[in-house]
Amino acid sequence: MKLFECQKCANLLYFENTSCEKCGSLVGYLADQQLLSAVLPAGNHWTALAHSKVPYRFCANWENRACNWLITVASANPYCRACQHNSTIPDVTDPHNHALWVKMETAKRRLFYSLIKLRLPLPLRKDECPEPLEFDFLNDPADRQVMTGHDSGKITIALREADDAERERLRVNLHEPYRTLLGHFRHEVGHFYWDRLVRDDNRLEGFRDVFGDERKDYAAALAAYYTSGPPADWQKSYVSGYATMHPWEDFAETWAHYLHIVDTLEMGFAFGMTISPRLKNEHGMNAKIARDPYAMTTIDELLAAWLPITFAVNSLNRTMGQPDLYPFIISPPAARKLDYIRSLVQTGAGVTTWRTKVSDSLKKLHIRS
Repeated sequence: MKLFECQKCANLLYFENTSCEKCGSLVGYLADQQLLSAVLPAGNHWTALAHSKVPYRFCANWENRACNWLITVASANPYCRACQHNSTIPDVTDPHNHALWVKMETAKRRLFYSLIKLRLPLPLRKDECPEPLEFDFLNDPADRQVMTGHDSGKITIALREADDAERERLRVNLHEPYRTLLGHFRHEVGHFYWDRLVRDDNRLEGFRDVFGDERKDYAAALAAYYTSGPPADWQKSYVSGYATMHPWEDFAETWAHYLHIVDTLEMGFAFGMTISPRLKNEHGMNAKIARDPYAMTTIDELLAAWLPITFAVNSLNRTMGQPDLYPFIISPPAARKLDYIRSLVQTGAGVTTWRTKVSDSLKKLHIRS
């Protein structure tokens, strides 16, 4: 994530800001420009100070206090590039639902920041893609619990995941070191891009060489994981315990970690972060984020910055009595998997082709408790 500033008073802004805390100007995000801009009213539209030649209006979800992205007045769709992918939202006339949905949208926009910057395909139903990227944010019905997961382009996220107390309860009960809304989005969209970039681009052989054979029975693997948990030595080869469940989950977990890494390092780059610990043995602990990590072309370059940065921020978190920001270990086999994701993302950037028919044998449902 980048740093942003108000064009009117130069105050620093968070990506989620809807107004400048210093001068009071309304602000909106220009996805194509990757800028958060102060705006001024101009008749029936808004003028963005960061890109004043084009008239803008806010995404329709701005009226619901759930989006701060701008779209051009000429756009035929009332929703921004992120909100266009919503298929189902909860009843937001209920204040509790509305509050949880706003958290969902906040996490989703951070996901879309990365996907747009990586130039990954974002097909909509209007594009005649057989499996467009769509989101269902669902409340639990009376007789069952909604399962967060991915199925043929549709990502479902249970609304209760936006309830901090409920999500923490699940994290503890499932013995997970990390469970966040943004993590769910990054994981589930990994399944979507497995379909787009591996299955549809005929990269199965290379995938199996790194992650294993995805033809392994998924339902049986899921049941075995929730019965027995991950193997004791999982950290030697995987980014998380859940990644051990099935090659599809290994891919999605590794995909999510790649997005964790590049987005966090971009913020470190924006702050000019350098790590130089005052230790006698500094081997491997010095780091300087010298350029945009989204442009880094080797996993070695990414991890050379990432590992010292995470040790530093984990140490800072502990001084505040907080859990580690990044409670994971990246082993050499896990690094190889991250490099596969990096290569796949960079070669798949801008890909917009898709199959018109998908074999039933390759369709799947990924679910998470």
